Amino acid sequence: MPTARRTATVTLHDVAREAGVSLATASRALNGSSRTVNDDYRQRVLAAALKLNYTTNLSAQAVAKGSTTSVALLVGDIADPYFSSIAAGVIKGSEDAGLIVTMSVTDRSPERELELVRALRGQRPRVIILAGSRSSDEEHQPDLVRELEAFEAGGGRVVFVSQHELPFDTVRIDNYGGARALAESLVELGYTRFAAITGEAALITATDRLAGFTDGLAAHGIEIPADKIVPGGFTRDGGFAGAVELADRGLDGVELVFAVNDVVAIGAMSGLRSRGIEPGRDVAVAGFDDIQTVRDVTPALTTVGIPLFEVGESALAVALRPREAGSERDLSVPTSVVLRASTPGVPAR
Repeated sequence: MPTARRTATVTLHDVAREAGVSLATASRALNGSSRTVNDDYRQRVLAAALKLNYTTNLSAQAVAKGSTTSVALLVGDIADPYFSSIAAGVIKGSEDAGLIVTMSVTDRSPERELELVRALRGQRPRVIILAGSRSSDEEHQPDLVRELEAFEAGGGRVVFVSQHELPFDTVRIDNYGGARALAESLVELGYTRFAAITGEAALITATDRLAGFTDGLAAHGIEIPADKIVPGGFTRDGGFAGAVELADRGLDGVELVFAVNDVVAIGAMSGLRSRGIEPGRDVAVAGFDDIQTVRDVTPALTTVGIPLFEVGESALAVALRPREAGSERDLSVPTSVVLRASTPGVPAR
């Protein structure tokens, strides 16, 4: 019975021999060395690698160079359009730079985020971008900072998409200012009685947005009663449950419900309808983020616009730019109020 022929693994030595060049030349031609290789030699090496079906050993490259050509992106929830839009920007910027993106989900857990960073350090990505929601829970923060500082000490770059409370480059979204501007705009439309659906108390994004909104109202002598502020998950289901809870308590003349993100707002609109309350007619609704979906819901949702795709592109650009001593490590992204049909305004009394 004939024995199957076993094909030996093709090595870089085999490619160099086939191309008639030195091992060093073959390595530089295939592994992206900064040293220039004669084009004729480079073409011979590429042809030999193709003929022999040779694949570059990326793990070995990582050891030799100290990093790979990968970008590690950590997001809070890939099902949330906020994060997927940022991810799309990171991916586009990475493609333009010849890099590959790997993505992991933290589920907004500081412990999970720390575990992922520890695992990623062993894979030696060129960049780690952390776009997971920041938490005020500081239990794991010192360990996270140490891990990321060690990663940067080894030649990597770290960029956060969040508040600038940690000692790393940050693309900062003005959650407080955007929410305050939204409140000011809604007061101008005649609204004076509000309710709010918030996220978890430890979620900095949610607390910043609620603080900005309430401070904007306070500037006009308006306060949201404590029983009209409902905590909930930073999800569609959290918004649905929050709206149902508000409706069951009794809206008592509430004119507008503010949800701390658009996904929560969309859930809230469904929750209100489940109690026979029509959003935009019986009670206005506003959100935050301006994800694409809110333009297509009925009524179209008033919100605070963030250029999320550009945020992702900016995070990658910040990671790839040379760092100069004393340079600013905080890039602020502006927000803008977007008024739509879900807040038609209050008729003159």
